[in-house]
Amino acid sequence: MGKQFARIEPEHRAFIERQKIFFVASAPPKGRINVSPKGLSSFRVLGETDVAYLDCTGSGSETRAHLVASNDKRLTIMFCAFDGDPMILRLYGQGRSLMRGTPEYADLVPKFEEVAGARQIVRLSIDLVQTSCGLGVPLFDYKQERGNLVRYWTAQSVNNLRKYWGLKNMKSIDGLPTDFAPDTMAPPR
Repeated sequence: MGKQFARIEPEHRAFIERQKIFFVASAPPKGRINVSPKGLSSFRVLGETDVAYLDCTGSGSETRAHLVASNDKRLTIMFCAFDGDPMILRLYGQGRSLMRGTPEYADLVPKFEEVAGARQIVRLSIDLVQTSCGLGVPLFDYKQERGNLVRYWTAQSVNNLRKYWGLKNMKSIDGLPTDFAPDTMAPPR
C-alpha cells in the first residue's frame, strides 16, 4: 500500500538524489500519454514542493506540447530503486516549461550543470508525493552515463541546433504545437 505526503520529506530527497534515472509522464487533454526516461544528473530538488529538471534536445518535445495544450498542466515524475532497498516514489503536480532564452530559464540554470543542447527547464510544483514498495522492480547495476547526446550537441553549431529545433521540436506526435521559437532561443553557453 502506498503512502502519501504533502511534500518531499528529507528521506525522499536523499532517495531522489541517489537515483540515476527518472521518468516523466504527461498527457494532453486529448491524445497520447507520453512517458519519457531522463538521466544525465539533470534533476534538482529546489524545495519541499518544488523540483525541476534540465531538458536536453531530443527527437520530440511531448512534455512541452502537453504543458502548452493543457489548462491544468498536470505532470508526474517517477523514480524507482534499481539497487538497494526497493521503493517507487512519484511526484504529482503542475508543470511549467521554462524555455532557453527566457528570464526564468536564466534565473534557474545556474542550479544545473548546463549541457550542450539543453532547450528548457521543466519545473514541477508538487501537490502530492507518493511512495510504494517497488518489490516488483528488478535489480540493475548502473555502469555510466551515455555521453552520445552531449557529444553530439557539443559538436553542432548554434545554427544546426536551431534548425533541429525547427524540424523536430515544433509539434507533438499528435500535432500539438510546442510554441518553440528556435530563432529567438539563446544559444548554449
